[in-house]
Amino acid sequence: RFVLAVGSAVFDAMFNGGMATTSTEIELPDVEPAAFLALLKLWANEQVTTETVMTTLYTAKKYAVPALEAHCVEFLKKNLRADNAFMLLTQARLFDEPQLASLCLENIDKNTSDAINAEGFTDIDLDTLVAVLERDTLGIREVRLFNAVVRWSEAECQRQQLQVVPENKRKVLGKALSLIRFPLMTIEEFAAGPAQSGILTDREVVSLFLHFTVNPKPRVEFIDRPRCCLRGKECSISRFQQVESRWGYSGTSDRIRFSVNKRIFVVGFGLYGSIHGPTDYQVNIQIIHTDSNTVLGQNDTGFSCDGSSNTFRVMFKEPVEILPNVNYTACATLKGPDSHYGTKGLRKVIHESPTTGAKTCFTFCYAAGNNNGTSVEDGQIPEIIFYT
Repeated sequence: RFVLAVGSAVFDAMFNGGMATTSTEIELPDVEPAAFLALLKLWANEQVTTETVMTTLYTAKKYAVPALEAHCVEFLKKNLRADNAFMLLTQARLFDEPQLASLCLENIDKNTSDAINAEGFTDIDLDTLVAVLERDTLGIREVRLFNAVVRWSEAECQRQQLQVVPENKRKVLGKALSLIRFPLMTIEEFAAGPAQSGILTDREVVSLFLHFTVNPKPRVEFIDRPRCCLRGKECSISRFQQVESRWGYSGTSDRIRFSVNKRIFVVGFGLYGSIHGPTDYQVNIQIIHTDSNTVLGQNDTGFSCDGSSNTFRVMFKEPVEILPNVNYTACATLKGPDSHYGTKGLRKVIHESPTTGAKTCFTFCYAAGNNNGTSVEDGQIPEIIFYT
């Protein structure tokens, strides 16, 4: 009794407080013997094990033994892997361990594919699934994420003793379904999988097919923001100092060559809009590895402008990795009326992080060939949007 009372405020109250028990035998009905033994062993400087750590953490919290609680969390951190990240995330949320939960989520971000293929993924609860699907930093193609979520829904149907049919899969997914970013898929991926799954309604399937194929794009109920696999804040640089009008389009691509002094991920461009008021444009954007002429990222999409001289965001479906001191070509092919354009262009543009002071230096060069007149000094592709 003395040892337990010294080590735990709960036991101290149980033995010595106003409601102290006089019984010589005390039952602890919801604590496993192995976990209680681990508590006693900690006071004897022995270690917890993989098999007992979760029940020991529960015991440490229940009986207010902060030293044992910290010991268990530290043990879990050291043993965190992609194949147990989802299991530990569920436990961390259950036991209100935000630091451990954060580490699990970071591990899932870095090893998303391995984590969702592990056995523990289909065992997580809906709230944990939602917490993961809300993240912008998952490193996996959206169609593979959808397939994993379908696997989870099948397991959840069985847990709820529901027939494993599309209607019930949708029912158990609840809010989680709206967090799948179907617009990030290619039309081929969507057609081969989600469109035939029966989980989406006919109206949702039609609206997504229209989103993939027509401009202006109809509004869809699903998020189209890229999952960047990146941390930190979005950055952008502008290469022009002045805006003029007018710039015409005849099917030829506007192109500019650039290189950067450090590794970054480009997620989109800022493009100019119409001089004639609110208008919709069709656009194909690309980033090309200049020396090999390999297309590293592209998107056939559209954007709406309001007639102002502002730039309008056009995003890639996935971030494009840009390596230091390598030549790339930014390319935009627009279909639409005459637009604004930039002048007094800069050959070098430096972005300085407001938090760390780190500098990212862009160098722009003329892209040889037919590029609709865009150059370092004048033209289109005024902004590059990126993460460091």
